Amino acid sequence: MANTVTPFLMFEGSAEKAMTLYTSVFSGCQVGEIEFYGAGELGPEGSVKQATLTVGGLTIMCTDSPISHDFSFTPAMSLFVDCTSAAELERAFEQLSAGGEVLMPLDDYGFSQRFGWVNDRFGVSWQLNLAK
Repeated sequence: MANTVTPFLMFEGSAEKAMTLYTSVFSGCQVGEIEFYGAGELGPEGSVKQATLTVGGLTIMCTDSPISHDFSFTPAMSLFVDCTSAAELERAFEQLSAGGEVLMPLDDYGFSQRFGWVNDRFGVSWQLNLAK
């Protein structure tokens, strides 16, 4: 049986920029350990070899893939965030959707009085919900 399960986000050269965005959007979000590729290593020097990001108590691993690939993130796997206030929800929605794609605009969908779903400019999918 697995000891831990950790979401893993694989970027292609934008991991550090994505983590910077997330720490500016969510209060208490922070980058933990971060290791960069050095000269002569598999990935481009200065790109993220491995990092941890904590959002709402969830630790997420992040990396910049040293290998180009034909796939990216998909909304089939998203990060669901319960926001504590409408202001927090609207600010997160605005910042995460900037340069990205709105999948479901902020609205009352019956299951939530205020909910929105976006893919950020890095392709990561976020479901943002106003907590009851």
